Amino acid sequence: MFPALLGVVAGIALLAYAADQFVLGAARVALVKKISPVLVGIVIIGFGTSTPELLVSAFATLRGSTEIAIGNIVGSNLANLSLLLGIGALMVPLSVQSRTVTREGLITVSAMGGFALVVQGGGVSKLEGGLLLAGLAGAMYIITRRSPNDPLGSETEELAEPLSHSLRTEALRTLLGMVGTLAGAQLLLWGAVDLAERAGLAEGFVGVTLVAVGTSLPELVTVIQSARRRQTDLIVGNLLGSNLFNALGVGGVVGLVGASPISSPSLTLVAAVGALVVAALAVLAMQTGRIVARWEGLALVIGYLAFIPFLN
Repeated sequence: MFPALLGVVAGIALLAYAADQFVLGAARVALVKKISPVLVGIVIIGFGTSTPELLVSAFATLRGSTEIAIGNIVGSNLANLSLLLGIGALMVPLSVQSRTVTREGLITVSAMGGFALVVQGGGVSKLEGGLLLAGLAGAMYIITRRSPNDPLGSETEELAEPLSHSLRTEALRTLLGMVGTLAGAQLLLWGAVDLAERAGLAEGFVGVTLVAVGTSLPELVTVIQSARRRQTDLIVGNLLGSNLFNALGVGGVVGLVGASPISSPSLTLVAAVGALVVAALAVLAMQTGRIVARWEGLALVIGYLAFIPFLN
């Protein structure tokens, strides 16, 4: 069991560092190449932090561990808008001024609802995977419509600081970050599957907890970095973008790769619906009060920890 545990720890550590370097390098390259900062904030930072979820779920599906693949998606979505959003709010109250992030919130809840509906049937078929990916393309078109002077753009530029770094260095950072992320994903998956078998735990439970939290660490790194600079729109946009990509992008890839059917109500019903409810409540708070206060952040963290036992 010790080698598997070591693999999990090493995989999580490598994912956290390598995926952060991949996203940071890609964001700087894109900004130097004059790509819209709002687009970079949503697609590269928001979606890019979900690269570990994509790789782990794809690898898990290929080796027949569909419960880990689906559990990783719903568990990451649950952790993002409860545990990670709560940590961000505890560091600094999260106000939402960006119109782009507001649009993104409503679309993300719809996307998570669609994914939750799909997995009720016992997995994701190839047709459903294709539809999810088509939905992602449509969502990106709607979200990235031009919003002049959107705060998300300035916060993205401040975080990436593109002008103080060379293009060649950042391209190399991006490449090495992707290689490290691939290696970390493989290590985490191998260790998690072995631990599940040795400890007698369901793969779905391991996927929705240990694996999901591990693959969500790049989002946590961005949350902490952004909170220190009080870039609250970027924090919320990153977490919403990650959930959107998980539900439609990662879910779609799992379907196209060829996920086998699963029958785990704690995964397809409790976890998937729980993640959807949390997302809806979080977005409702953003739409009404335009802020996630510290006491709400504490409630989100406690709620996440209290919910975990119901997932086994």
